[in-house]
Amino acid sequence: MRRLVPVMVVVLAAGCGDTPLEAGPGPESAPTSAATYPVPAVTVRPDEKALKIPTTADGDTAFTLIGLTTEMPTIIGSHAEFHAKGQFVRVRMSVINNGRSSVSFDARRHVMIDDRETEYTVDSQAMTIKRQPETIDLGANVRLEYDVYYDLPKDAKPLALRVYGGPTLTDLKDQSSTEIPLAQP
Repeated sequence: MRRLVPVMVVVLAAGCGDTPLEAGPGPESAPTSAATYPVPAVTVRPDEKALKIPTTADGDTAFTLIGLTTEMPTIIGSHAEFHAKGQFVRVRMSVINNGRSSVSFDARRHVMIDDRETEYTVDSQAMTIKRQPETIDLGANVRLEYDVYYDLPKDAKPLALRVYGGPTLTDLKDQSSTEIPLAQP
């Protein structure tokens, strides 16, 4: 009986406090009484800028852009060193399937848009060297965090990321997309 009392006190204190519960990396959480998972914070990489961009949905998939790295001349993997034609741009993102069933998620379909409104596809060689996912079965309520790499001209500035969440009942071919600005106005 003594063991139950401290546990109940902790649960009540966590649910009734005036301070919002931490939701981990991503946008700052609004005050809520709903319980949240204790997702551990991850240190931003030395060359990376933490992004504070609200989570954006595309169909049943929610995207949170959490990190941006620009002006990378070279990437190094376990088996190769690869030089950019211009500069590598890396976007760290969290993806969650909020749907009730799994979705065939193409982790390399996203498109980078620069300040000249030029579009860039994911650099497949960089993604392979850095061992990032391709098309995966993203289960219901599954969260995935990974990097996407682009090779942009040296003077280009990344402006937005066009994301594709995977097929849904209303978009079976996943033709619609959502653009997420890389900076808040």
